[in-house]
Amino acid sequence: MAQTNMVQILVTILLLVLVAGEAATTPPGIAKKTWLCNLQECDRPGAVCQDPRFIGGDGITFYFHGKKDSNFCLVSDPNLHINAHFIGRRNHNMKRDFTWVQSIAILIDYHQIYVGAQKTATWEDSIDRLALSFDGEPITLHESEGAKWKSSTVPVVSIVRTADTNSVIVEVEGKLRITAKVVPITEEDSRIHRYGITREDCFAHLDLGFKFFSLSNKVSGVLGQTYKPDYVSRVDIGAQMPVMGGVKEFETTSLFSPDCSVARFVGNNGSNNEIEMVEDLKLPSMRCISGIDGEGVVCRR
Repeated sequence: MAQTNMVQILVTILLLVLVAGEAATTPPGIAKKTWLCNLQECDRPGAVCQDPRFIGGDGITFYFHGKKDSNFCLVSDPNLHINAHFIGRRNHNMKRDFTWVQSIAILIDYHQIYVGAQKTATWEDSIDRLALSFDGEPITLHESEGAKWKSSTVPVVSIVRTADTNSVIVEVEGKLRITAKVVPITEEDSRIHRYGITREDCFAHLDLGFKFFSLSNKVSGVLGQTYKPDYVSRVDIGAQMPVMGGVKEFETTSLFSPDCSVARFVGNNGSNNEIEMVEDLKLPSMRCISGIDGEGVVCRR
């Protein structure tokens, strides 16, 4: 036990040193995402980050590339539907696009919530690039950590800033909680992955984390299907980059349209007595030597 704790402490110290080094060597005006932030926000079940990298409710990591300038259903349930709009660049050396999630639309009963990243050329952390709306009406949040907006509807929808700019928690009472952060593609990201990002557009996009409180056993969607009790992953988990197919299966005609071929959404509280609800989802818990722990976590070498 003492040896394990010592390893965890050494790993944490190493990460802090690497992050400090990155902060010291990155030129002013160049955006950066730290490893610690990625560990905290993007390595948990329900994460949708980067290009896009998913961690399912079963704890399995996979990629769903979709295609640029298109919309796909992430979650579809009788009273909840979530679509994502993908932006990207054509990868001429491969048979797919480089893609990122630019915005999401949440349909809950009769209501619509929009969370998006505004297009920007030059990134500055101090400039807010979040766009928010509820039932088509723009939401304005004071640019200070803790600023809160709350609906007068049932279920109650609340949005709270977790930083002065570009980061919020969206919660639908009794249904779900979403962490959303606007991030750019940095010059370093582009160089490493050969994205070909130019100074005209840094492809600001969303890093997302989903927590669901009440899903039916019929839930579907790129991410939603992984929360079904009987779900068996169809990706090759032994591959270096496990990819989820199904572009045609999950594509929708617009961001607010619940019309993918696997749609379950009916609205109006999703009244269907024949569908059992998966309340308070419980996933296997594990602690990795890296210090990452929690329900549904999968440790990797």
